[in-house]
Amino acid sequence: MKPFIWNQGYPSLRMPIFGRNVVATSHALAAQAGLKMIWRGGNAVDAAIAAAAAKTITEPCSNGLGSDAFCILWDGRQLHGLNASGGAPAAWTPDYFRRKYGEAKRPPMRGWDSVTVPGAIAAWVALSERFGRLPFADLLEPAIEIAERGYLAPIVVQQKWAAAARVPELAGQPGFAEVFLPHGRAPEVGERVRLPGIARTLRAVAETKGRAFYEGEIAEATARHAAEHGGTLTVADLAAFRPEWVEPTAKNYRGYTLHEIPPNGQGIAAQIALGILENFDLAALPPDGPESQHLQIEAMKLAFADTYRYVADPSGMQVTPEQMLDPAYLKARGRLIDRTKAQDFGAGNPASGGTIYLATADASGMMVSFIQSNFMGFGSGVVVPEWGLSLQNRGYGFHLDPRSPNVVAPGKRPFHTIIPGFLTKEGAPVMSFGVMGGNMQPQGHVQTLVRMLDHHQNPQAACDAPRWRANEGLSINAESTMPPDTVRALIERGHRMEVINDSYQDFGAGQFIWRMGDPDEDGYVAASDPRRDGQAVVC
Repeated sequence: MKPFIWNQGYPSLRMPIFGRNVVATSHALAAQAGLKMIWRGGNAVDAAIAAAAAKTITEPCSNGLGSDAFCILWDGRQLHGLNASGGAPAAWTPDYFRRKYGEAKRPPMRGWDSVTVPGAIAAWVALSERFGRLPFADLLEPAIEIAERGYLAPIVVQQKWAAAARVPELAGQPGFAEVFLPHGRAPEVGERVRLPGIARTLRAVAETKGRAFYEGEIAEATARHAAEHGGTLTVADLAAFRPEWVEPTAKNYRGYTLHEIPPNGQGIAAQIALGILENFDLAALPPDGPESQHLQIEAMKLAFADTYRYVADPSGMQVTPEQMLDPAYLKARGRLIDRTKAQDFGAGNPASGGTIYLATADASGMMVSFIQSNFMGFGSGVVVPEWGLSLQNRGYGFHLDPRSPNVVAPGKRPFHTIIPGFLTKEGAPVMSFGVMGGNMQPQGHVQTLVRMLDHHQNPQAACDAPRWRANEGLSINAESTMPPDTVRALIERGHRMEVINDSYQDFGAGQFIWRMGDPDEDGYVAASDPRRDGQAVVC
């Protein structure tokens, strides 16, 4: 690969940061929590856990103690994947939902009947036990301090919090207002936020290495709350959960390899799109011109068509990831692209033969790509008030049609949107990275990698560059910084373009850590996305 181009080229709020030890998150207190662990002699895994715990306090409108999580990490020798998405309660079947909700097509978006088993805390414990250096309880100390002492509400978090407070079906869920609207409203910008219930939960989790959450007093309180408010989640459901170590899927692109967590997540969509784009000479096209953007948009739409048709818990999939990523199949899919016209694609036949993200890296060479999420903002809206426990709504990812690979079943994991990314070259680690924001995540993976690998833009420039987001059909959102000539040319091709100013809401945000050589000597470059209150902190 040619050297990066280091003159930025785009308006930016920050520059790339270089260092031997890096913690990149979207909140300074979470980044500081991770760095504290490295200063105490911990490694990148210890830092990631501490930062993830802090994020449940500093961005509760995006994640919480009831979130799910995924991780890809380089341990210094090889890559590992962790799937900590929880399964459906034992009582969940299509008949259960039909009896309760009639002929609905999927479970409800909010309330207890959208809550699957939370996996994030189990992910922290599993990572600590296998790869951590420091005692597990030490990793949660910064988050406990932040929850008890409080912090000042930042601008973007406050905006999302206030928006959630205006949603009746969310704010009316049991326990929500008691914990997150204690004054009858969202906090104001700069107002001190204290969350003592979460601090209490974190102390119990720290003292028991998570057992209190899945088997003890927190599990019992969660099951009682569910029973009192029409839910079915039980202590047995919680106690049965174990996160799964998995082998990340791999797809080559321009001499590099993109790794994603395999289904039940949508990371494969980014790999499909890149596998299609491999057949086009994007480097010969202007990076911000309509030709390059059109090809990427069309490849992404093809990828989503297959992802939404086939991706599910492996137990329900009708095709394998290997079939979906077959080079010959992807080349054939790419031939469907008309370079002069936008299209609305259907799925192919490969069987024919609101989220937080953080990245950490340390001087030993360990790199961590970690993501955890409530799914839709505050998730289900359900909160177990005495423990400050807000619960995700991943059950909404199921379908009730028995023909769907995502049909609900006891213990089955739903389709997931959150995807940590990792890049290697010839078996060596290159970058841990991720993007937040629903189905924007694989689209962000594709767009930033094309900019870095095809056009040699440095990680910060790739973050700052204008993005698009493919929606349903021919609908495309574009950031207001996209060149007007490019927008007009895409409209002429048939894309239904809408230019959006509030970029952080529609185009995700992320952190990128690129390995610049031997980390003990040369270190890493970290980039954060200015579309949010991003922070990349190094020592």
